[in-house]
Amino acid sequence: MAHVAGARLPTAQDFDFFLGRWKVRNRRLTERLAGSDEWEEFESTSVAHSILGGLGNEDEFRTDHDGGFIGMSFRFFDPAQRRWSIYWADSRRPGELDPPVFGTFSGDIGVFEGTDVFEGRPIRVRFIWSGTRTRTPRWEQAFSADEGESWETNWVMEFSPADDR
Repeated sequence: MAHVAGARLPTAQDFDFFLGRWKVRNRRLTERLAGSDEWEEFESTSVAHSILGGLGNEDEFRTDHDGGFIGMSFRFFDPAQRRWSIYWADSRRPGELDPPVFGTFSGDIGVFEGTDVFEGRPIRVRFIWSGTRTRTPRWEQAFSADEGESWETNWVMEFSPADDR
């Protein structure tokens, strides 16, 4: 990674904006990689904490939508590579941790990509964090079935501080 004059290098504090309690407005495609344009909307909450002495964080996502489920993201900063890895697990698939996505922030935009399998076929996964210097950050997930030539955004979360934050 080349250093650009005036650019800030990635640090273990990149996700500090996310620590705390959040209300979350979710929009999610009802079918992924199927040409669908039907979205479902639902509410959730998220609580994020620092772990590993500040080299990582975890958040717990809770919703009553679709029968309810609990999810967790784990984020780990690698100081040697100056990049983040992000993992996801949830109560709908107990005992499984999704493959990680890797990336960094540039300004208030973070882009993280990795490989996975969706319905038996290999895909690329991308998370984009934006608005991280505001009180209302945004996360979105996209899948690509063509090695990143095209992307389908399939889940968007808009965060606002919880009343007791």
